[in-house]
Amino acid sequence: MRPFTPLVLLLFSLNLVQAQNETSPYEWQWKRDGIWTGTAIAANALGFYFILNKDKLTESELETVVADRDDIIAIDRWAAGNSSQLASDISDIPFFLSFAAPVALFFSDEVNDNGGQIFGLFLESMATTGAFYTLTAGLVDKSRPYVYDENESLRRRLNASGQRSFFSGHTAVTANATFFVAKVYQDFHPNSPGIPYVWAGAIALPAAVGALRIEAGQHFLTDVLLGYTIGASIGYFVPKWHKKRNKSLSLTPVNSINFTGESYQGISLKYRF
Repeated sequence: MRPFTPLVLLLFSLNLVQAQNETSPYEWQWKRDGIWTGTAIAANALGFYFILNKDKLTESELETVVADRDDIIAIDRWAAGNSSQLASDISDIPFFLSFAAPVALFFSDEVNDNGGQIFGLFLESMATTGAFYTLTAGLVDKSRPYVYDENESLRRRLNASGQRSFFSGHTAVTANATFFVAKVYQDFHPNSPGIPYVWAGAIALPAAVGALRIEAGQHFLTDVLLGYTIGASIGYFVPKWHKKRNKSLSLTPVNSINFTGESYQGISLKYRF
């Protein structure tokens, strides 16, 4: 069998995208979305560089952090000293599953027919959320709640990872995934009776992850709330911003009778604001 040439593969890919666009509520523009996604991925790489080069605390700095415990805002102060490895381990489960969240959508034939486009949109949303998280976590120093726990090992409390409380990446990623799935499901099935239940799950799961991260001593409440807001917003608005727009300008043939009884033909020009 003669192998496919690059030109044949390119034509096949373009035809696939065109076929997807005809049945999908979304539109994908290679130039715009390629630049967007590529920039977000590059920002993630830069953020990880900052994270890897984050400085550890010295023992004297740790003493200062603990001494300033009462300066933590009231909404967060109650979580200082939290530490639970079990809660941390449980929170990892939905976090890692979030990266495969779109798979749940492919039980729908309509979504399955547009699989490449949906994965592209999901990658774009996750890369964007990741960019916000990695850059913030790499550049902002904020002690995690377990750093205030005197029963924790000194080595763990001094570790650079302990300075990445702001903001909650687990919550942000999980919220991004669940809100993305709920929004895409709703857009493909606008009349489905299951929409309220899908959204209920989308809202509840990242909230549960956030609660576990606080219990684990990984983040304060404000870190979780910010992570939830960022992840949910990006997960919702990336599909929304890619929805097809109805053309505002339209030309329609007209064949009718005027008020004097005379027939006429023409073209109707309509512009939708």
